[in-house]
Amino acid sequence: MLKHVVMWQFKDSAEGRTKAENCAYIKGMLEALPATVPVIRKLEVGINEFPGAMAYDMVLMTEFDSKDDLDIYAAHPNHVRVSEYVSKVRVSRAVVDFSA
Repeated sequence: MLKHVVMWQFKDSAEGRTKAENCAYIKGMLEALPATVPVIRKLEVGINEFPGAMAYDMVLMTEFDSKDDLDIYAAHPNHVRVSEYVSKVRVSRAVVDFSA
């Protein structure tokens, strides 16, 4: 089992939305992915409830059977669409991949 964790900090406003609106919009896009990307075994999205200078705004936690499945997910057109949007509205991104 491979766990893939991504955290983002978002711009205060971007693409015509506030940070809160972008968080909600992206959360919805991410939560729709398991229906179209069958290699996703588990997906959970959290929006930070306690903002701070060192805090990230959102976290994505996903599980895959293998690195190959993670690669399939990364290249899937629906994931690419989400990723392209996120790249327009984020300030920073951190990723951790580990076996469980």
